[in-house]
Amino acid sequence: MRPYEVMVIFDAGADPSAIQAVVDRTLETVRSSGGTPGTVDRWGRRPFAYEVNHRREGYYVLIELTGVPQTLQDLDRLLSLADEVIRHKVIRLPDNVAGRTPGPGAPETAASPVG
Repeated sequence: MRPYEVMVIFDAGADPSAIQAVVDRTLETVRSSGGTPGTVDRWGRRPFAYEVNHRREGYYVLIELTGVPQTLQDLDRLLSLADEVIRHKVIRLPDNVAGRTPGPGAPETAASPVG
């Protein structure tokens, strides 16, 4: 299981219940494929730096989760097909950022002094 963050930008004019429905489907997709959903952080409406699909602002939602790569393929398909989603991005978190310790046999990240 790997830690991921998913940033989803919804159409700012979308109905809040439609946004909630997509977030709920996202969490259910993660659960059904063996993943574990984490926190859902709603950032709210924010302006874009430039126009995206003729829109000037969007509704941002950040979802943390753990899962296998197949989970992310299912999630990517779901978000690509949702009409309310303008853009989405999935980022795999490094183990040290996610608060996890590397397992046995993992390469050491700290350089050891050569003497």
